[in-house]
Amino acid sequence: MGKSFPNAFSSLRATIRAAILCTVVFCSASASQVQAGGGPENVLLVVNAHSEASLTVANHYCQLRHIPPGNVLQLDWEGSTDAVGIETFREKILGPALRAAAERDLGEQIDYVIYSSDFPTRIDFASDLPPEQRGAPLLSGAITGLTYLYQPVLQRSPQYTSLKANRYMRQPDALDGNDASGGATHGFRGWYGWGPQGELLESGGSRYLLSTMLAVTSGRGNSVPEVLNYLNRSAAADGTQPKGTIYYMRHGDVRSTTRQPGFASAVADLRKLGVAAVILDAAVPKEKPDVQGAMLGSADVRWADSKSTILPGAIVDNLTSFGGVLSAGAGQTPLTEFLRYGAAGSSGTVCEPYAIQNKFPVPAIQVHYARGCTLAEAFYQSVWGPYQLLIVGDPLCRPWARIPTVRVDGVEAGATVHGRLVLKPSAVASQAGKPDRQPDVDRFELFAGGLRVARCNAGGTLDLDTTPIADGNLELRVVGIESGPIESQGETILNVTVDNHGLSCDWRATPAKLRQGMRIHIAAKAPGAEWITIFHNSRQIGRITGAEGDLMLDSDNLGTGPVLLRATARAAAHEKGYVVGRPITVEIESRGQGPGGRGQ
Repeated sequence: MGKSFPNAFSSLRATIRAAILCTVVFCSASASQVQAGGGPENVLLVVNAHSEASLTVANHYCQLRHIPPGNVLQLDWEGSTDAVGIETFREKILGPALRAAAERDLGEQIDYVIYSSDFPTRIDFASDLPPEQRGAPLLSGAITGLTYLYQPVLQRSPQYTSLKANRYMRQPDALDGNDASGGATHGFRGWYGWGPQGELLESGGSRYLLSTMLAVTSGRGNSVPEVLNYLNRSAAADGTQPKGTIYYMRHGDVRSTTRQPGFASAVADLRKLGVAAVILDAAVPKEKPDVQGAMLGSADVRWADSKSTILPGAIVDNLTSFGGVLSAGAGQTPLTEFLRYGAAGSSGTVCEPYAIQNKFPVPAIQVHYARGCTLAEAFYQSVWGPYQLLIVGDPLCRPWARIPTVRVDGVEAGATVHGRLVLKPSAVASQAGKPDRQPDVDRFELFAGGLRVARCNAGGTLDLDTTPIADGNLELRVVGIESGPIESQGETILNVTVDNHGLSCDWRATPAKLRQGMRIHIAAKAPGAEWITIFHNSRQIGRITGAEGDLMLDSDNLGTGPVLLRATARAAAHEKGYVVGRPITVEIESRGQGPGGRGQ
């Protein structure tokens, strides 16, 4: 399949509306950001609006990864964080998330559905099965695995429980006992279709959505400070081409022997890439200072006793029955043990899977990762039947990505613009000293206010008519995509002021730094406005009636950390109607020590 685009991509997306743009614009300092196989524009981040931990983790992740505010969805979830029925999952979580993406015109650009924390990790799906099968045990799946398999889940088709449900899987057939490493690594897009042999299709085929939880902060989960530690480490690892070692642990336990047939070929492939990899005859690497990844298989792993160091960006995966069972009092080592010590991601099944290889990542997960894929891409290219697999960590982490640096001529950060913009993008290699590893960029995409609105091939231009867009602040993102199968991305972010209609919205939020429980004073002025609305990312949290006024906001409902606030005004007398103020970030500190605590 060539590097084509879905039909929804036109030179200017017909569905751009001022009302939509005014609720999704985002401001940051002019910066060059990087990502591989999808980036922040391709994420739908789902947050529990009733959980301080969920809000706090999301606040930090949005800042770390520059997630556009229109890509953040706060759900009013007050149910269990352990288990719910699949009908509840469809009606209250998955369905609303996908509808929100469609309503915000994000549908064709979303590749990832990410849950912050404090959502149910286990989904009971007995009601989807024929009556004669509902009495069988183990009828549970993971929130991430079932989100990935959203098509059959929404269709109420038990096909999602198939051990061959995942056609994006890049490995030979593990059911035939052939778990040799190999298979062509490929980047992921939500609009790609995959055929029965894993082939990429121009139309039709099976579609998926990459999914992880950023954190589990209840039961056997991690504290919020632990979560922020591994998310910060993961973001810092991007594109670093790390020099640590991948460890494959071999011993007689079935948890290890299940994956051992693929160890040697995975090690050989990693070494061809210049990545150190070894097979050790032990349960855990002992006194190793350079753990860049590990494949384990033991019921009880106490990482602190190993005296080994997990390096930033590492995937540490342990095959055991209850690694994804995170309710208090459960047995066996939880996946959160490895996150606690700094891993970027780990996984575990949410109920007894038996030693069925197709339910777990194969050893080549580390190969896909080392070829430049994101963490989520590496996981989902490595498991045939992911329906019971809970994946927790930073899905965008990409330590080995070949990252281009994107430049744009035709507009400068901070400029005031009007009418039609013609942007000339280009890309230069960012991997100094590695000329043989430089990515070639063959196409570019333009995002205006978080929406993908234009594309061009290398050497072309990106055109944007700003007249249908709300006056005021507008974020422009230009993304360059490499020509290889991994499709690594780089981007540059420019913030400009649109002035086609002479509208303005000036506002401030004080204090800039406060503690939980304190109130935030909003003062705003937008001449001719009918009202001025304040948002936390894309959620409305307050409104001023009229063209000028003040508002006091309760900080207790925003989480802690860097909280992005935005203001938009409606000028009823003007045909274009809306104006967008510059976004403001306030820093909210926890009442206790640090930016939150376990289970908060």
